[in-house]
Amino acid sequence: MVLPSMRLDDKVVLVTGAGSGIGRAIAIAVAEVGADVAVCEVPQKIGMLDEVCEAIEDLEQRALPLGLQLPDQESIDAAVSRVIDTYGRVDILVNNAGVNIPRDALEVTEADWDGVLDVNLKGLFFMSQRVARSMIETGGGKIVNIASQNGVVGYYKRAAYCSSKAGVVNLTRVLAVEWAPYQITVNAVGPTFILTPLTQSTFDNEALREDLLSRIPLGRVGQPEDVVGAVVFLASPAADLITGHTLLVDGGWTAL
Repeated sequence: MVLPSMRLDDKVVLVTGAGSGIGRAIAIAVAEVGADVAVCEVPQKIGMLDEVCEAIEDLEQRALPLGLQLPDQESIDAAVSRVIDTYGRVDILVNNAGVNIPRDALEVTEADWDGVLDVNLKGLFFMSQRVARSMIETGGGKIVNIASQNGVVGYYKRAAYCSSKAGVVNLTRVLAVEWAPYQITVNAVGPTFILTPLTQSTFDNEALREDLLSRIPLGRVGQPEDVVGAVVFLASPAADLITGHTLLVDGGWTAL
């Protein structure tokens, strides 16, 4: 028996929200296993991609920084078209970009709700749709959505966020079914709470940190590096027969 490869040699990977945290770690990880990488960040933060591109190029892979404003479809089309013009195709899309506005459910405004759902679900869908159209022309590909354990369980102050990620989990199933005839696999990764620059304030709250730790049997919060193995696996030939699945990287939270 030959062990299926987890290499991504000669593949072109597009990663959204790649300026820091999980997105940054994913972009560098896929470069480590041989991929060229197009990295996206909101236009006002595109400078954050400089260090990411440098790290990718240090691995002797090509890097392409792009501004992307989700869910604006003109911005989506411009970014994907630039990748195709540069590399000829997109083999793998990692939908990592996401936002959260922590708020008690009684205090959530329409603007809060729309701000979270527009990026986390609407933007993810239209990014996937645009890339899938190009993948159909080139014979297939892989889409990996970054969902969350909060797509399958609830948590305080996250009515919009949990709703958006639950949408990602089920949207992943729908797209997997619809796009399987085109040899496009669609899967998701659902991380637990991950320590990143954007979530540091959450973990600075001692009571909240202790509550989170009490719910994770492995006894620690996640690091971005804890997530990348699942993403690389689902993007690789080793996962060719897996589609419509959400792989939870949650330290055992959902096993309780």
